[in-house]
Amino acid sequence: MDIVTVDRDRAAQFTDEVVELAYATGPATYDYQFGSRAAFDRLVGDSWLAEGTLYGYDETMLAVEGDDLLGIEIGFSGPEFDRRKKTLRPLWQPILDDGVVTHDELAEIGRRSYLAGYLNVVIPSSAYYIHALAVRPDRHGQGIGAALMKDAIERATDEGYRVVHLDVLSDNPAVKFYEAFGYEALAQTVAPIPHSHGVPMEQRMALDLR
Repeated sequence: MDIVTVDRDRAAQFTDEVVELAYATGPATYDYQFGSRAAFDRLVGDSWLAEGTLYGYDETMLAVEGDDLLGIEIGFSGPEFDRRKKTLRPLWQPILDDGVVTHDELAEIGRRSYLAGYLNVVIPSSAYYIHALAVRPDRHGQGIGAALMKDAIERATDEGYRVVHLDVLSDNPAVKFYEAFGYEALAQTVAPIPHSHGVPMEQRMALDLR
């Protein structure tokens, strides 16, 4: 197994797998926000192939075995999170044009995303932020997630970050995985309206690198 970056041409061969891995990090939240997998899949797939966006391949480390994608870690400087969220806006026009969503559905996605956004507390500028870390279900328990996490921590340390932050839903088994690496919960947040629609509490977890 290798942990690598890829160029756009190679990234394209992994689009479907990346979409599934991204969805696996928070299905309850994504179902609430997007209302359908069609909308989520298209947006994340298009974002994956666009540099500088929230799911862009340019900030993703891939665990690969030959031509098989095993897992991903998407991360960047903390303040980049809000900037990269804004880069998703232009991606919606082709999705509208293709009829994947209607204008009314897109407005509802925007409203729900705004409400769900209160789950995420501010990310400090000194933090490396792990936006997504996921491993293929059939390869769980084989050390792939640990290898991706160790790689992220080493890069964050080398690049001078003081801390690593991530957000995780409280019912996600990954909480114990992060705790085993020394992450601690800094905040536990509930957004009441999303919560009434099945979105669990979210935890901001941090690992001090000092």
